[in-house]
Amino acid sequence: MPKSNIDVRARQAPIRERYGEDPGSAPVVLSVHGGRGDLTDPLHCVVAAESVPEAVMRAGAHPAVGGDGDVPCSGDLLLAALAACQETTVRMVAANMGIDLEELEVSVEGDWDPRGTLAMGKEFPIGITAIRAHTRVVVRGDERGERAERLLRSAERYCVVLSTLREGVPVESTFALESV
Repeated sequence: MPKSNIDVRARQAPIRERYGEDPGSAPVVLSVHGGRGDLTDPLHCVVAAESVPEAVMRAGAHPAVGGDGDVPCSGDLLLAALAACQETTVRMVAANMGIDLEELEVSVEGDWDPRGTLAMGKEFPIGITAIRAHTRVVVRGDERGERAERLLRSAERYCVVLSTLREGVPVESTFALESV
């Protein structure tokens, strides 16, 4: 893999400066919206991030609960978010450290028992019960692996999705019903 052609430090410098001068400008609310898909199809949905509304993401029910298996399920999207965050973070940290990546591989697995989703008994949990993320890098000119180790420690520390999953956050969910 060639050395990054993007100077991440230079790109981030004015952002860091702005946040230092105006700390109130730093917090961001990320927003994703659904409900844009065909409402007659109970197996599929379409969601889009407000920041990039044209980049829609299709998802659907997993085959283990009756889905067609033609699009990722929401659990796949959760694991993909972790994989994408890990990979992007490794790439950005490597660029900041001036590290040339020869290889980068990220894989994420999650344990899920669909019987909970199918309401087959309270003994079956609803949701993913364990996640394993594996990140492997090969760094050019790092025979002892010291730079790769520093890179992975930093990437693990700064991965937003990994930190969110590990630490947990309050989740508020509301449902509104309107009749016509």
